[in-house]
Amino acid sequence: MRFASPEYLYLWLILPALVCFWLIADWRRKRALKNFISPELMQKIGLTLSARMRLLRRVLILMGILLAVFALARPQWGAKVTRIEQKGLDIVIAIDTSKSMLAQDIKPNRLEKAKYELGKLIDILQGDRIGVVAFAGTAFTLCPLTLDYAAAQLFLESITTDIVPEPGTCLADAISAALENFQKEEQKFKVILLLTDGEDHCREMGRDPVKSAEEAKKQGAVIYTVGIGGTEGAPIPVMDESGNLEYKRDESGKYIESRLDEDTLKQIALATEGKYYHSVGGELEVEKFYQQIKQMERKKLGEQLQVEYEDRFQYFLGAGMILLFISILIPERKR
Repeated sequence: MRFASPEYLYLWLILPALVCFWLIADWRRKRALKNFISPELMQKIGLTLSARMRLLRRVLILMGILLAVFALARPQWGAKVTRIEQKGLDIVIAIDTSKSMLAQDIKPNRLEKAKYELGKLIDILQGDRIGVVAFAGTAFTLCPLTLDYAAAQLFLESITTDIVPEPGTCLADAISAALENFQKEEQKFKVILLLTDGEDHCREMGRDPVKSAEEAKKQGAVIYTVGIGGTEGAPIPVMDESGNLEYKRDESGKYIESRLDEDTLKQIALATEGKYYHSVGGELEVEKFYQQIKQMERKKLGEQLQVEYEDRFQYFLGAGMILLFISILIPERKR
């Protein structure tokens, strides 16, 4: 036998408390009656109680409560093994860790907002494998595809702007690194979620993110992009040698402002028949993303054996209710 909710067994502590209450109540009743009425008169007017019937009634109440608590703990015995087929998608999250993600046009900053949204996504995932790619001037897989959401959450929490040493933002490398996590022979069940401010510094070097997205489309992947930040621009905070907060400047001394490049992110999503979302404060765009991918076809990821135990609480609950009902019918007064 096992209990599905063993924490309810602590309710048995009610029983000794109830016994103590009865003993104190009996003592106070006898003391009060002794001061106001004689035993002979009590017997004549029918106030004398039967100790035997009272004991029987109270034993039935205690047993009824005992069985009711036992039923609350959900005793189980007998089990059957069922085989559950696991189905899901392969989702690779590519998160921008460049210095521009420290801009504070979204509080507390763009990177923390992205991590918060991804944390909420991991909380609502059901059966899909998830991987994490970090990128700045280059990209690498931080967490390979896994069903261990707790591990993915730990990798996500460890992300900072120092995790990728090469500065800049290379969206093409991010897409390529994400594609390396998928099985090439499959032509579907692949999703890339790209969270970035959209600024790209690799196009002048011949690495076009839209062409990388078209290659992802050929491999059966769908890319959803989430733009983090504002289009009006925001300065990039940095620490000087003394540890004081400063803002990044160019060679002429002007503040460098980071602006969200929505056009590039829309083109990337459009190239794979995905969708672009703009993340703003107070909204969770990843929830909209999840509602979108819920409609997609899922592949078989494996099988899991699940043991289902049979609940037997109804027997104890029924017996407890019967005992409590009988206790109500038992009179305590002597005839």
